[in-house]
Amino acid sequence: MKFCSACAAPVALKVPADDTRERFVCTECDTIHYQNPNIVVGTLPIWNIDGEVKVLLCKRAIEPRYGYWTLPAGFMENQETCRQAAQRETIEEAGANIELHELFSVLSVPHVDQVHLFYRATLIDTNYLAGTESLAVALFSEHEIPWEEIAFATVGQTLKFFFEDLKKVRTGGQFSLHEHDFYKSHRPE
Repeated sequence: MKFCSACAAPVALKVPADDTRERFVCTECDTIHYQNPNIVVGTLPIWNIDGEVKVLLCKRAIEPRYGYWTLPAGFMENQETCRQAAQRETIEEAGANIELHELFSVLSVPHVDQVHLFYRATLIDTNYLAGTESLAVALFSEHEIPWEEIAFATVGQTLKFFFEDLKKVRTGGQFSLHEHDFYKSHRPE
């Protein structure tokens, strides 16, 4: 950042009074410009066919990770709730009708200034289709998932959490809320 969005004067990187981090501060009007993580929100849509659970994945038609598989997700918009963002992204990327359930995973990716949130969801029907950001959309059982072609570590981890929980659910357990932190040593986001 070079200039203040309030008055167009140059900004300087310094620690404001009563703060602990460097911030961009306007050299004229003293406006503090905070920079915060981006929030990525999506769903883990499932379809249960005679007891076999399948997950809906989208093949990316955009960079980063063009041609790799992901859960339907994207950046949250202003004036939008997390649940609204999850629903919107699922419609935009997969054209899928879903029943949205609870928050399932919270994944921090500090080296790219992001937090990823995934909600469990159930497909209402199989009338899904690839949106403009997807090359294809398909259902996968656990053994069918192209694990080596998963776009992001956060998606792979969410899928692993889901299939671990699914085993517990089948023996009387329940789904849990999962948290995980990804650092630069993990696969690039």
